[in-house]
Amino acid sequence: MFYHVLSCIFVGNMFFLTSKQRQPIMTFSEPSMHDQILSTAKSLFIQQGYHGLAMRQIAETLGVTKAALYYHFKNKEELFMVILESYLDEMETGLDRILAVQGTCRDQIRKFVECILSQPAEERAIIRLASQEIGQVSPVVRKAFARVYHEKFIGKVESILQTGIDRGEFRPAQAEIATHALLGIM
Repeated sequence: MFYHVLSCIFVGNMFFLTSKQRQPIMTFSEPSMHDQILSTAKSLFIQQGYHGLAMRQIAETLGVTKAALYYHFKNKEELFMVILESYLDEMETGLDRILAVQGTCRDQIRKFVECILSQPAEERAIIRLASQEIGQVSPVVRKAFARVYHEKFIGKVESILQTGIDRGEFRPAQAEIATHALLGIM
């Protein structure tokens, strides 16, 4: 992206306007329409749930047509799943960072809890939204989400707990049940 710098030159009694092409030092851009849709839809899904929200409402809130939404997302189900999976990607990144640091399983769980509790309430609400509303999507999508949810989130937490149990850091328990109990109190 380039812009033109206009300058004025006076030579005797004459005035000349010149132009030079320059690159901007810094550019500012608004979030893409795709990102605006995701942000708005996330807030609306959290407020109204999956079944209570229509694509029309998202479009009206954004001040765009429904066609603009459908240009970016095939349907409401796809939009919903992109929001959930994007949260899982963030959680996976956080968990991978925690797992990469050497320390006890107790320390890893503490860091995980701190990570979750330090998130804004709206972010934490996404996982609750997933558990409450996943039954609204098609069985094929629900099954695919369950696999990704376990792979990126639940399975990693369960692995930390199982390792801690095996090392004697935690009392003997079923890691799967302990994982759901831990997440339930957060």
